[in-house]
Amino acid sequence: MTQSYEERSAAKTRRQQEDQRRMAFRRAIEDRFEQRQLLAEISEFPDAVEFNYWQATPAASRRSAQPGR
Repeated sequence: MTQSYEERSAAKTRRQQEDQRRMAFRRAIEDRFEQRQLLAEISEFPDAVEFNYWQATPAASRRSAQPGR
């Protein structure tokens, strides 16, 4: 059976939203990794680096979680 236009459109929109959520999650993981690397590089004791909430810069200020258009 064929899908109606509305069903195809809804499925496409749902896939796009899922992709956006996945990319935002991936960017958050990458930001976390980069922050830990930077802290390890500037720390006196790189093996004992603990992520400090107050040292982190907001990810939103560096890059948007929305895909570029």
